[in-house]
Amino acid sequence: MARYGKKAQAKVRETMRERKRGTLKSGRSGRKVKSRKQAIAIGLAKARRAGAKVPAKKRRTSRRRRPSRR
Repeated sequence: MARYGKKAQAKVRETMRERKRGTLKSGRSGRKVKSRKQAIAIGLAKARRAGAKVPAKKRRTSRRRRPSRR
């Protein structure tokens, strides 16, 4: 079974083209995106917002603190 839908694939392709042209900008800071991985992440986020079939982001689990030895 496919992990990503056609709509997600199209969004990622679109953002990769924007990156190549130099028009893709990151969210908050508005800086140009140079990293390929960051461009893919932005494309998948856009696809998620558009309702495409994309797996949920992996959530970070908090690290358990060990009791200190005394």
